[in-house]
Amino acid sequence: MSERADVVVVSSKGQVVIPQEMRQRLGIGAKTKLLVYPYEDALVMKKLDVKGLERSLEGIYKRVDAKRKKEGEMTEAEIEELVLKYRHRSG
Repeated sequence: MSERADVVVVSSKGQVVIPQEMRQRLGIGAKTKLLVYPYEDALVMKKLDVKGLERSLEGIYKRVDAKRKKEGEMTEAEIEELVLKYRHRSG
């Protein structure tokens, strides 16, 4: 498979078709989640690993729940600190 750009057309509903070769190469199928964000004058799409995100969130939720049971309610700042510590350890 070649590493080349391709031209696609945006439909009246804002939809684009990702060329088949690219979808196959990247393992993009129906219901695949893509993160789309602007970068300068371009759009960047990245395939999301939703299962990985779910596992990461479960780990964070478990830590928040454990801390709440032990110490009571938490402030937003305390939750943010816990999330950052978790991401640092598992990243």
